[in-house]
Amino acid sequence: MRVSTPLLYDQAVSAMGTQQSQLLRLQQQIASGRKLLSASDDPIAAAQALVIRQSQAENDRYAGNIGAARDLLGQSDSVLASIINVLQSARTTAINGGSGALSASDRSDLANAVSKQLDELVALANTRDGNGNFLYAGFQNATVPFSGGGTTPVVYNGDQGVQTMQVSATRFVNVTENGTALFEAIRDGNGTFSVTPNSANAGTGVVDATSVPNPAAVTGDTYALQFRVSGGVTTYDVIDVTSNVTVSTGNAYVPDGSIDVAGMRVSIGGAPANGDGFTLAPSTAQSVFTTLQKLVAVLRSQPATAAQRASFTNGLNDAVNNLDQAIQHVLTARADAGASLQELDALSSSIADRGVQYQQTVSRLEDLDYNRALSLFTQQQVALEAAQKSFIQTSGLSLFSLL
Repeated sequence: MRVSTPLLYDQAVSAMGTQQSQLLRLQQQIASGRKLLSASDDPIAAAQALVIRQSQAENDRYAGNIGAARDLLGQSDSVLASIINVLQSARTTAINGGSGALSASDRSDLANAVSKQLDELVALANTRDGNGNFLYAGFQNATVPFSGGGTTPVVYNGDQGVQTMQVSATRFVNVTENGTALFEAIRDGNGTFSVTPNSANAGTGVVDATSVPNPAAVTGDTYALQFRVSGGVTTYDVIDVTSNVTVSTGNAYVPDGSIDVAGMRVSIGGAPANGDGFTLAPSTAQSVFTTLQKLVAVLRSQPATAAQRASFTNGLNDAVNNLDQAIQHVLTARADAGASLQELDALSSSIADRGVQYQQTVSRLEDLDYNRALSLFTQQQVALEAAQKSFIQTSGLSLFSLL
């Protein structure tokens, strides 16, 4: 094959250009610390890195949501703890109000204390989060959840929504609770049934305690206990008000003894008068604000007769039972918030580990191996210098130099 001088020049220049291009690429890689300067360098690795970066961005978004959810749940937990303290204080006041050593003025002071606790509870129910949104207004978080107080009924102005945040690909966590669920959906009585004395009772019958020894036998009907006093002997009839059927009659009344009705048990003390009655009805939802307002009204009453004192005691006992239900209800809500916080801690750890894995994978695909790159750079420099010297010597060849 005949090699012409122009071909020799062209091949040499092309080879040096290629080596210079490779050397420049190595310089750019070393300067940037990346082995993938463009997708064309390694299309497969570039595509894989893009997918990983998208997953990493989604993972970072979940991490941010977890942080926001923690803030909301942490604030809610603090508010719920304060609510429990207020309710426990009100319960203590209700118990103290039954002391026979208190004067009417003393009971009035206790009523004022409960009234202030009611105001404090309304303020807690209207708590805002760090962004100025109301915690317990549902989706209407720009609306003041509760209005009213004192002797005015406390009204809920929000909706039934529960705000959630997505903290993983498949998990949504409740971060707020609506006011109805937290403050109004509280079962009265013992949670299964409540006992209400007739307003016209003239005796001293007092509801001491209630329980549900046989939940399977509870029918959900409303029952009435009708007392009769004849010849100094007190008996009672049990009537199913819902079906208008007399269940039993002439039952002997034993003060502070147990009366069992359809799986429910009630203990009544004192001396009911002829015609007195008590109603056993399924528990219904009662606002905790209503419970406190009723307690204030009881404490401000001025019982003068034995019957009025019995009604006063029944009112206090009813308030204590309802406050017990409210405290348990809020404790359950706080336990749910605590469980969510624990779940977020576990998810946060998992997301952090996944983020490290994503970074390592992207680094493997994109980052430069400096030791290898510097070695190649040195080799490329030597090769380029050799090619340049060879070209100089080759280009200087001529017959004239031999003459």
